Amino acid sequence: MRNKQLIAAQELNEHLQDNSWCTIDCRSELSDPTAGRRNYATAHIPGAVFADLNEDLSAPLGQDTGRHPLPDVANISRTIGRLGINNNTTVVVYDNDNGAIAARAWWTLRWLGHSDVRLLDGGIAAWSKSQFPLSSGVIIPRPAEFVSNVRDELVITTAEICDAGANIDSLNIFDARDLIRFIGEDEPIDSVAGHIPGARSLPFPESMNDDGYWKRVEELQELWLRHLGDDRETEWVVMCGSGVTACHLAVSAVAAGYRDPRLYVGSWSEWITDSSRPIGLGYG
Repeated sequence: MRNKQLIAAQELNEHLQDNSWCTIDCRSELSDPTAGRRNYATAHIPGAVFADLNEDLSAPLGQDTGRHPLPDVANISRTIGRLGINNNTTVVVYDNDNGAIAARAWWTLRWLGHSDVRLLDGGIAAWSKSQFPLSSGVIIPRPAEFVSNVRDELVITTAEICDAGANIDSLNIFDARDLIRFIGEDEPIDSVAGHIPGARSLPFPESMNDDGYWKRVEELQELWLRHLGDDRETEWVVMCGSGVTACHLAVSAVAAGYRDPRLYVGSWSEWITDSSRPIGLGYG
């Protein structure tokens, strides 16, 4: 069965000259915010444009926000148009390999009502393994007009999670961070360790093979059957440290035939801005 949320390097290569397609390089490094842009200028898939996680796919940090707040609709719509994307464009997003960053671009486009977007399986690493050419320099595309049709139902706020109170289990919150961060044994990024009580751990690499490629659709279906059950319309929520790798879980489950989840954009880094909010440690 084909994963309709992904595209293989071979298929992308066949569409490089297609003006109705746009490829977005989303590479980013948490430890070096400028690395993605530098790597793009050095070598990228021919014709690809660059979208910066912090500057393009996120809003500026606020006092009570997580590390990657949701961008303003008007601003992100202009950014998408600046990248040469209109409402009829087929979009392909990629990062270094597993899609951990590119998934945020995939989700953002779906949130804005544009579902014709796929993630490059294996990222630029897969492209290079296939010995397809790379380009250098910066692509400045012809601007296009993109009109958003925002899907507000794809977002959940901190207030909504807090309002769930003792019924938080009913939200079906899945946390994409490493288990060691979820249980609070180690926290290399945020100032407080642990998880939202009632959330469940599902590290995003569970959808990947060891070689950096995605698991088959049938395997993803088995994964989500274990976690969400057989009702593919059940409502659920994804989160992580800052609303980025959480989107990877969304790609995985949608590929398996489940409904889009709600993204807790602020995620753990927003939850901990208020010390009165409860914190879970361990597996419970």
